[in-house]
Amino acid sequence: MPAYLPFDPNPRRPSKPPPPKSIDSQFHVLGPLDKYPIRAGAAYQMPTATWEAAQRVHRALGFERGIIVQTTTYGADHAVVLNALAAMGPNYRGCANALVFAEADDAYLAKLHDAGVRGARFSFRQELGAVLSDKDFARAIARIRELGWYVKIQPEKDGIVSSVDKYRALDVPVLIDHMARPDPTRGKDDPNLKIMLELLAQGNFWVMLSLGEKTSRDGRPWDDVIPIARAYIEAAPDRCVWASDWPHPVSVVQPPNDADLLELLYRYAPDQAELQKILVTNPAKLFGFAD
Repeated sequence: MPAYLPFDPNPRRPSKPPPPKSIDSQFHVLGPLDKYPIRAGAAYQMPTATWEAAQRVHRALGFERGIIVQTTTYGADHAVVLNALAAMGPNYRGCANALVFAEADDAYLAKLHDAGVRGARFSFRQELGAVLSDKDFARAIARIRELGWYVKIQPEKDGIVSSVDKYRALDVPVLIDHMARPDPTRGKDDPNLKIMLELLAQGNFWVMLSLGEKTSRDGRPWDDVIPIARAYIEAAPDRCVWASDWPHPVSVVQPPNDADLLELLYRYAPDQAELQKILVTNPAKLFGFAD
């Protein structure tokens, strides 16, 4: 199993604070390994990234709320998320890994819901070994409708083109991770960008403005991803959210300081009203916060 690089342990304060009640729409909690062993067949193992470390990052950035997303590392065993939700309190929600629908019973799903889980992430990255069969996918969507959850899509490395037909017609809220993984060098002709804009026009699709640092082909300061983010914000200003993706799983180069990523968002959305929507209003609506 390859070794991946850890997050920056010294989060700095950003150039300006985010709006009050800002929400980090995706971060992960991992380890310690002796308490939370990885599942058999897991494609990767990350350095320990506890909920306490996540909270230090959020305090430094100025975030009050966030969504703990279960990684494929643990599969259907959500103990790490359940314990983190209990410790971090009502300002945090959870997102399950969709393997839970194939491996757990309804009582466990109810336990997740009661703890604050409000969505499930479906991975289409084949190398992670967590892609549901078509039958299990259909069953999962039916349960999601019953629970009132949203669907979260983790695209393949080359984007959503290869998987979009599986979820294009869904009638529940669907959040596409990582800007749909377009190729910035292809500009407006990138098929992932085109499809994501088509999905946004449907009204029930959302996009997460995350992973700009890995999407970029030019490297720092990641200028080439700004037009992509702007295209989404202009197309659906009420259905864009932002996430740190801390602790930046499967990073083969040193992850940036998380303040750098928040400041990249400030360049996506220099208008304060847009920033308020992306960090507060939009995610509060999608993830079920009271405001």
